[in-house]
Amino acid sequence: MLQQTFLHVPGIGRDTERALWQQGCDCWQTFLDNPNEFRTGSAPKATVRSILKKSQDAVAAKNHQFFGDLLRVADHWRAWDEFKSSCAYLDIETDGGRTAQAVTVIGIWDGEFRAYVAGDNIEQFRSDITKYNMIVSFFGSGFDLPILMKMYRSVIWDQLHLDLIHPARALGIRGGLKKIERMYGIQRPEGIDGLTGLDAVRLWRQHRMGRKSALQTLLDYNQADVENLETIACDMMQEMWDFTRHGVLCQRGKDQPSLTSLDF
Repeated sequence: MLQQTFLHVPGIGRDTERALWQQGCDCWQTFLDNPNEFRTGSAPKATVRSILKKSQDAVAAKNHQFFGDLLRVADHWRAWDEFKSSCAYLDIETDGGRTAQAVTVIGIWDGEFRAYVAGDNIEQFRSDITKYNMIVSFFGSGFDLPILMKMYRSVIWDQLHLDLIHPARALGIRGGLKKIERMYGIQRPEGIDGLTGLDAVRLWRQHRMGRKSALQTLLDYNQADVENLETIACDMMQEMWDFTRHGVLCQRGKDQPSLTSLDF
């Protein structure tokens, strides 16, 4: 996906990118091998060559900041395939509030589950999150990350951010995370199936009152949230790419946007 993307080159927009694909310029190396064969609109070919060479170097060095600076946040999804080996699939739980003090659990999935719990090890998150090149969330741009940025002001939040709610809406998929999980055939384990964010608040309160099993149930619920983000991302990113390149929209998307007018 990323090495077929030209949107990060100054002067290249969606129409020019699509025109490059139609000309047979299917990746960075194709352009670099024969730059004079392709029309680049208002972008000087010398600029295009320079940025694409730097892009290849950035991919080789796993330099996510390079693409974070050049790609719009709405286009960070295109970098997922190159940086998925360093993704933090992230979700927080709160006591019902929307402040830094309200955070009860921060969960990360990166192939294994890591939980950061208020009153225990939650400060460890401060150093751990800096190890990742990309954060994947569901509505994290509107909820999780603004809260965490206030909670950990000293952290340099320079990761690429794939908020799955945006490609979901672009693909015509509506509803919250639990509904989308079912659309992708994901079934939660017995004991947490059917639980919601309100239950997460209740479980934390029960934990604070001394109910021993409540915290483990809350952690199991959070683990399902973050682990399922990876499963959804694997399928959704391929659907998003098929739609972007070829206008092919999976039937699970009911509200089918126009390929020419959609702002990804």
